[in-house]
Amino acid sequence: MSHETSLGVVAKLSGLLGTNEPALRLLLTILAGYPLALVHRKYVYGRAPPVQHLFSITCGLLLGYWNYGFDIFHTIFAISVTYAVLTILGGTSLSVGIVFVFNLVYLLAGYYYAGTDTYDINWTMPQCILVLRLIAVAFDLYDGQQPEESLGGENRKVALKSCPTILEFFAHALFPASFMVGPQFPMKRYQDFVAGKFERDCTEAAMKRFALGVFYLIVFQILGLFVSDDYMYSGEFQELSFLKKMLLMGLWGRFTLYKYISCWLLTEGACILFGLAYNGKGANGESLWNGVENVKLSTFENTTEFTHYIQSFNINTNQWSAQYIYKRLKFLGNRHVSQLATLVFLAIWHGFHSGYYVCFFFEFMVVYMEREVKSIVSNNTLLSEFFSNPGVAQIVKILLRIYTFVFMGWCLMPFALLKLDKYWSAFSGVSHVGSIFFLLWPVVYGPILKAVFKRDKKKERNE
Repeated sequence: MSHETSLGVVAKLSGLLGTNEPALRLLLTILAGYPLALVHRKYVYGRAPPVQHLFSITCGLLLGYWNYGFDIFHTIFAISVTYAVLTILGGTSLSVGIVFVFNLVYLLAGYYYAGTDTYDINWTMPQCILVLRLIAVAFDLYDGQQPEESLGGENRKVALKSCPTILEFFAHALFPASFMVGPQFPMKRYQDFVAGKFERDCTEAAMKRFALGVFYLIVFQILGLFVSDDYMYSGEFQELSFLKKMLLMGLWGRFTLYKYISCWLLTEGACILFGLAYNGKGANGESLWNGVENVKLSTFENTTEFTHYIQSFNINTNQWSAQYIYKRLKFLGNRHVSQLATLVFLAIWHGFHSGYYVCFFFEFMVVYMEREVKSIVSNNTLLSEFFSNPGVAQIVKILLRIYTFVFMGWCLMPFALLKLDKYWSAFSGVSHVGSIFFLLWPVVYGPILKAVFKRDKKKERNE
């Protein structure tokens, strides 16, 4: 079947299902990871490394071409340039700088020329994933040339002593189960996978993640019957009562997040079925298959603070940011500055839309406020004793569950709606409650609470 014919079939299918054609192609590509994993297990696993590399490269390129046609050239070009830099310059700070700047600038150029006013499903989507993967290899090769005692625990685990072969490099970048939407995983994990160091009894674990992915996809479709991006800035939404708008804002937030969660669970299941996700043995000797886990559902569904979202949602990208950006900014000497710089990088990585920057700014403000509130409570005996009361603690837990549910919707509106006029209209619809709640903390609520509930002198002496 030709490329044009296959796209025509998908176009007809998307019309019958009433869905977006590029989104349907992307979903089918994600699901293709499962039969490809079965083929790999039966015919490729245990073969010579070049055979395994060629399998990953071929499958990745075919999936990319099916989705984006000859725009897949951008992927090949970025991988080739990065490999050339690392081969010529090796694991040096100069090679890290060139790889970092080149890939980020190339991605931003793609956003500029190929982007629209909506969330785009085009070649920049896998390129976005690729940028982090290539930068990570450059950092890992650099770390491999440093004294081991100078490296942190995670960096030591993934450091590369020598530059990967060209087949290895392309196969890691184009691994078919993670090429389109992630998850991120280091070159060292791919090398161990190809070397046969991981167990293979993973079918049950893979099917569990697949089933969860399908479940969240169904819930996402159901929630879409009640809320949508357009609805959040519509006149109909603004005419509702304040409480209904707050509830729907939280519901819309879940609708938005479940779209990502369903994709990540499905890709994780495919990675598990390949055998890539093996993560050693648990406390009871059971095999762990969470090596590329991108969402911790139990934590995510029971959040009582926004830090729990960071710990449980898009885990691999958050770990990447911590390992390759945040911790390497230690020389700045200020945790808040390092965190803000990391969030600015993530906003730039997503693109030019102002909504990305507003979203990550709110993330910074929310985490800052929550840290200060916890500090005020823990450093005041009266507050500590009050909130430690079992009855009070249970009520607070319920209120915090509501708080995180509702205000995650607020924080996501700029990210999903992208354009100022859209998310400003949505903000106005709920009376800018998030701005009042979070942005005024450093200048109003914080100073007042610190003045009323002062730090205990006994605690100061103990420290």
